[in-house]
Amino acid sequence: MVDKNRVRGAVDDVAGRAKRQVGEWTGDTKAQVEGSVQQIKGKIEKALGNVKDAARDVHRKTEKVNDKRTVEHSATTRP
Repeated sequence: MVDKNRVRGAVDDVAGRAKRQVGEWTGDTKAQVEGSVQQIKGKIEKALGNVKDAARDVHRKTEKVNDKRTVEHSATTRP
């Protein structure tokens, strides 16, 4: 499952890149700076989403291992 932060981050990254590029073409320093800031924001948000996805994956794997151990334990403790 893709985290919302990764999607929002990708959108901000692309929009910021476009804004920065337009600023470079037109010589608009303010647009260049705003675009760069938006790109950085997008990259940070994507990284946050990646961390959340990784944590979610670890949690799921841990649950599977614990479930497996519970099943094995209950099979060995039956009379």
